[in-house]
Amino acid sequence: MATIKEIAKLANVSTATVSYALNDPSKISEETRAKVMRVVEQVNYRPNSIAKSLKVKRTNAIGVITEDITVFNTPEIINGIGECAEEHNYHIILENIRLYKRIGNNYQDTSKFTGVIKDTTSVLMSKQVEGIIYVGAHCRDVTGLIDKTPIPVVYTYCYTQNEGDYTVNYDDFLAAYEATKYLIGMNHRKIALITGLMGSGQCQERIKGYQKALYESQVLFNPEYLKVGNWEREAGYEAGKELLTSVNRPTAIFALNDVMAGGVFDAAVELGLKIPEDLSLIGFDNRECSYSYSPKLTTMALPLDNIGNMATEILINSLSKQKQKSFPQHSKLKCALVERESVMPLLKGEL
Repeated sequence: MATIKEIAKLANVSTATVSYALNDPSKISEETRAKVMRVVEQVNYRPNSIAKSLKVKRTNAIGVITEDITVFNTPEIINGIGECAEEHNYHIILENIRLYKRIGNNYQDTSKFTGVIKDTTSVLMSKQVEGIIYVGAHCRDVTGLIDKTPIPVVYTYCYTQNEGDYTVNYDDFLAAYEATKYLIGMNHRKIALITGLMGSGQCQERIKGYQKALYESQVLFNPEYLKVGNWEREAGYEAGKELLTSVNRPTAIFALNDVMAGGVFDAAVELGLKIPEDLSLIGFDNRECSYSYSPKLTTMALPLDNIGNMATEILINSLSKQKQKSFPQHSKLKCALVERESVMPLLKGEL
């Protein structure tokens, strides 16, 4: 590949002039720049980005650590990160630590993966990334997982209690509140809830949103309608069957993820019940399975692409000497109700 010296010789200009043509064209005439750029194209010159970054002490690289790229939320978040990075002339360096594959849902035992995260952070730092975005596989408190770094770190689909750390997530409380209000608006009063793992912060916030919606609508909370699941389809089936065979059968079930909603479908089919004629059902996440069920599942869509986008905006803004925007330390984005075919209004005689 041609060097700047060779380009200068072919264009009959100085090496400084070639440098100006490539990096600061305002310092030379348009005619001179055009002459240099013709030679650049002829020899197919490509600048050494590494050497340039060392000179200006900028790499325009963002490190992205994903706990597990196979978990449903991660690809869309990364897509949002990539879109925003590209818009601001940054590129990303992705590191996938395969956490779900290593430990499953056992996120509480941090001793099994803190070393991996520390090593991954060191690798990204050695590549001179200007900042890091950490993408959780499960929304939880990750305080202390990453040691203090000289570069900014933004956390998505998880949160920390460290002063100065930025986090970007969605509003679980508001989403569950709106889903429950939607069912109440369809005249349902016997609304059951199938939760995920009770140790999950997401789960706790969604339960609070559900309970607030009931309270505001003067619907008495029935503890028999609260069933604990574990995010898996089998749990949805077991909880759904128990609810649908009870004396005081609910008219609607709110499953806190679309996978458990699939288990409710299984239980309804086994019991000869039709959705939504005999039971209204709403899920959470808007995963691919939600529109492959029959009937298609009404659910809450997560703003995953926007989460990645905002996390990148925050990070790039923090890297700027003149910060253009002010962001809250903990951002929570709104989910959206996706109405499909699994919810039906009750007639007054059915209440």
